[in-house]
Amino acid sequence: MPAKPIKGIARDALTFILEVSRSTAPNEFAGLLRADDGVVTEVIVLPGTESSEVSAVMRLYMLPTISIAGSVHSHPTPNVNPSRADLSLFLRTGNCHIIVGFPYNEKSWRCYDASGQKRVLPVLDIDFEDEFVV
Repeated sequence: MPAKPIKGIARDALTFILEVSRSTAPNEFAGLLRADDGVVTEVIVLPGTESSEVSAVMRLYMLPTISIAGSVHSHPTPNVNPSRADLSLFLRTGNCHIIVGFPYNEKSWRCYDASGQKRVLPVLDIDFEDEFVV
């Protein structure tokens, strides 16, 4: 069954992305995006992910058997354009890819599709139900 089209990102998920990008600077941050009913709600950080001031490397073989909507990573500069390495990752990890740049706020990020074309990703105010596993 094909994945649902991504129609937006939960504000809480974007806030998490911006805060973790800010806290890891000047190193890059990288993760994978999960969606529920077409809305990005989670960021998965893979074990073994390495980051520096010039790159972040995710060990995609560490990905559990779950569906992925796309990827997210930060740049330590205001440049949020994808590099060739970014475009290669986009082709392997879904159709919704976020790049966040300095100063890591709601105006310093951009979303791309798998081919590297800019796409609109509305920020949605979503109420999450608390889930407790006992």
